[in-house]
Amino acid sequence: MVSFPLSPTNPTFSLINNNTNNKNPFPHAPIPRVSLSTRASLPQHQNPLNENKVDGGQLRLELVPRHVAVIMDGNRRWARLRDLPLSNGYEAGVRSLRGMMELCCKFGIRVLTVFAFSTDNWFRPQVEVEFLMNLFQHGVKEDVEVFASFRLCRMVVPIFCNDWNMDLNFLEFLSSPSIVSLRTLLKNPGTWLMYYPQSRLSSSKENIRISVIGDPTRLPETIQESIIYAEEKTKMNTGFQLIVAISYNGRYDLVQACQKIATKVKDGIIEPNDINNSTIEQELETNCTEFPNPDLLIRTSGELRVSNFLLWQLAYTELFFSPLLWPDFGEAEFLEALISFQHRQRRFGE
Repeated sequence: MVSFPLSPTNPTFSLINNNTNNKNPFPHAPIPRVSLSTRASLPQHQNPLNENKVDGGQLRLELVPRHVAVIMDGNRRWARLRDLPLSNGYEAGVRSLRGMMELCCKFGIRVLTVFAFSTDNWFRPQVEVEFLMNLFQHGVKEDVEVFASFRLCRMVVPIFCNDWNMDLNFLEFLSSPSIVSLRTLLKNPGTWLMYYPQSRLSSSKENIRISVIGDPTRLPETIQESIIYAEEKTKMNTGFQLIVAISYNGRYDLVQACQKIATKVKDGIIEPNDINNSTIEQELETNCTEFPNPDLLIRTSGELRVSNFLLWQLAYTELFFSPLLWPDFGEAEFLEALISFQHRQRRFGE
């Protein structure tokens, strides 16, 4: 039997031995505390003080993809190769995700979509599925306040700033040590204010929006509530968007889009002859972002397929396959993928 706590007062869970080699893949351990947040630097497009080239001049930041999608494959194999519990592989995978988020912010990539949990993954052992659900839920709970912290900053400053057209100046200000107190502001109304707890100052630069795509009906109610809360709290953030595909597959996305369009036709809202590419794209779940179609797809672990991920959206996406398992995919490999992308000539069917 599996027992997962719903309260922080019970920090452990027990799991049945489900491994064929008689090793428990998820031994007694604390609830996963692996965080999805990253103390990332300001997005490159918001920080002109950085150079336009990195990695010895090979990567041109003005040519980086706006939207990168990743199939994070190989967490279980990574753990098995090291004779570790499968849970260690998934936790290592989350650390790799944190690193990629930081790099996306550093290079000015606007959107990162990750294939976290396919609808096919529901057929995996229950103990593994429940561990993954816990990992996701606790990551969202711990990090949503970090992702949302920028909204307070945006509400405060316009009162005291004569030129609010310069988001950049405010972001640079937040990263500087010149934060002043409310008392100082009252004495000097022209001073820019960041009225935020000192312990969270380093988080105020995040400006990350989180979105979740996929079929929510199969997710536990607690996770559905966490998703709604996270999306609502971060919806005003504009610096970087993380899209997490959970209980998702590309065929599901197309089917639900067609169902919505069929309902509109039935209700007389649109005519069948009005349906075009744009009509379908507006109903796909990636309508949550300004850049719904990835420029670059990365898949790790040496597999050469898209595995039912973003089938419509990948029509003109450049593909990069890495032999490394996802937990081993780091900055050097990400740079290799980005440089490969920049060396390609995209024709979009022309």
